[in-house]
Amino acid sequence: MAKFISVTEAVALIPDGASIMFGGFMGNGNAHKIIAALAESGKGNFTMLCNDASMPVGPLGEDMYGVAKLIHNRQVKHLIATHVGLNPEVAAQMNEGSLKVTLIPQGSMAEMIRAGGAGLGGVLTPTGVKTIVEENEFCLGKQEIDGRSYLLMKPLRADIALISGYNVDKAGNIWYKGTTRNFNLPMATAADLVICEADHVVEIGGIVPENVHTSGVFVDYVVDGGNA
Repeated sequence: MAKFISVTEAVALIPDGASIMFGGFMGNGNAHKIIAALAESGKGNFTMLCNDASMPVGPLGEDMYGVAKLIHNRQVKHLIATHVGLNPEVAAQMNEGSLKVTLIPQGSMAEMIRAGGAGLGGVLTPTGVKTIVEENEFCLGKQEIDGRSYLLMKPLRADIALISGYNVDKAGNIWYKGTTRNFNLPMATAADLVICEADHVVEIGGIVPENVHTSGVFVDYVVDGGNA
């Protein structure tokens, strides 16, 4: 059963140099309060696995929206993402040599995370054949199946996953609202330690069983974001 902890306790569980998966898409679905506290912690040298690096300005005018805070503070040494064009600080840090950036096709990255959570040995995909994706550090080579070429991509896992759920019950079961489901769902299965920030905490039974998107068995800790 998931254990409820404070934002401060959640940040204390994250060591310098950790590899961290961050759920979210352009900041939508980020664990905003945990990330804000992590940005103020002084910790760094993180490997960030996230769909993107979010944006310097959020949809309501927020300064450094979501994971953009960590990029801005130079707490990330390696960013593994699918696109970074919305955050110009990524390009600036990459060009000056202070940030390593590895880009993976979006669908491939989602499947690689899913494979990491499922204990699979890799993902075979035609995406990226005859492109620079073949030179990607996570590409294990090419295979021919029934006359078609595929790339074998490594599964992805991390030390920690920071995810966000709209409704989370007291056993850690999660329901994601709308598009916040994005990368949160597979990332919850693919890390050694999973911390969920809950927008709303509900009683057990408050989420209809068939509507549970992530089972509480995958969640180690929950932060009540509504009362953080």
